[in-house]
Amino acid sequence: MASRFVDRAVIHLAAGDGGSGCASVHREKFKPLGGPDGGNGGNGGDVLLIVDANVHTLLDFHFRPHARGGNGKQGQGSNRNGAAGQTLELRVPDGTVVLTEDGEVLADLVGPGTTFVAAQGGRGGLGNAALSSRARKAPGFALLGEPGEARDLVLELRSVADVGLLGFPSAGKSSLISVVSAAKPKIADYPFTTLVPNLGVVEAGETVFTMADVPGLIPGASEGKGLGLDFLRHIERCAVLVHVVDCATYEPGRDPLSDIDALEDELARYTPSLGGDLAERPRVVVLNKVDVPEAAELAELVRPDLEARGLQVFEISTATRKGLRELTFALAQVVERYRAAQPAPEPAKIVLKPAAVDDSGFTVEHDPDDPEGFIVRGTRPERWIRQTNFGNDEAVGYLGDRLNRLGVEEELARQGAQPGSPVTIGDVTFDWEPSTPAGVAAHMSGRGTDARLEDSSRISASERKEARRVRRDGSDDDAESGD
Repeated sequence: MASRFVDRAVIHLAAGDGGSGCASVHREKFKPLGGPDGGNGGNGGDVLLIVDANVHTLLDFHFRPHARGGNGKQGQGSNRNGAAGQTLELRVPDGTVVLTEDGEVLADLVGPGTTFVAAQGGRGGLGNAALSSRARKAPGFALLGEPGEARDLVLELRSVADVGLLGFPSAGKSSLISVVSAAKPKIADYPFTTLVPNLGVVEAGETVFTMADVPGLIPGASEGKGLGLDFLRHIERCAVLVHVVDCATYEPGRDPLSDIDALEDELARYTPSLGGDLAERPRVVVLNKVDVPEAAELAELVRPDLEARGLQVFEISTATRKGLRELTFALAQVVERYRAAQPAPEPAKIVLKPAAVDDSGFTVEHDPDDPEGFIVRGTRPERWIRQTNFGNDEAVGYLGDRLNRLGVEEELARQGAQPGSPVTIGDVTFDWEPSTPAGVAAHMSGRGTDARLEDSSRISASERKEARRVRRDGSDDDAESGD
């Protein structure tokens, strides 16, 4: 069965979850106070996209769009850290562009070995050995592992070719590639024979360049008509665009000048997502099939008009190989000039962006759904929420200490928060109760408990959330009956 060419695929990626830390106390004969020895959880595995020169299509992602990295292992006692999750490496062809579902370009993968971290694995949670301090000598809790990043991405293959062949169906583009290179595309005398871009390597003296054709370009291709919209992206990297004109066509209303004008109009309507302007690329016109007498006469007739536009014109015949040598060497010169004009590649620079002096790393704003509530946003507070086991009072108290040291409590108080006010961080809503000032020793209590959380007289977060829902629905009677 013939292989299918797929140049666009939507993939659904999920990196591995981090392993949770371990809460353990060292036990050994004659050592009753061995201290905490819980190990850290392993980090989740990343999902990487790596350019492989042996991969030429996105077909695998078309049939298997879901991929997931390995999960990190949980930490264990005796200071044994959990194993990291296995990194998943996905091989993609050279010239793959990674985009978001909204069309934002995230990466342009060119060159074998180029790597892009498509989904970041979750951090492993710290064990109680790493959480111990002078104030908390034997923590009865450990941090949970963070979930891995989940993303939906669009992969588009854009051929890495120096020369792009443009032309109406059956203009002879596939025949031209087959005679100047070792490529063996399908050739027939009916429109849309070529359904996939064909690439060939051409040698002209000491210059080696690649040539690709854009199948099925017709008027309206930039708006989705025919096949051109799917394959216009393959000419974005080309150094020179070649118009292949069929001078032996018998279709009424067709002539070389009108064919070129129609395709140039489609190129003007197409906006490359990688940047640049196709109008600035050099143009070459190839008048094909001059082995036919009528075609040779037409070529001689239109050649002065094309040269008056400043275009290089070549008369060729793929059947008799007339003019092919002159064409390939002329294209090699244009490609060499284009390569010389490009800036020298520079190694990627590592840019450090330190946080501003007045950047607290979080923001506090009023909850639009609750006049008494507040919402805390920030990378660190939201990460701490994901790492906290809310079934362990000591872990919740540790979370309160971390938020206090970060300055969240001070900012809440400054904005008018009162004890018991609902505060939302990430996916968790809880009642705010001011804790002890940061740096003060934690309250002495049993392992897994916190004396600051023993007061259960206040309304719980779930009860407050239900009350808010009742107020929004206007069901005062239901609220009274629920009480």
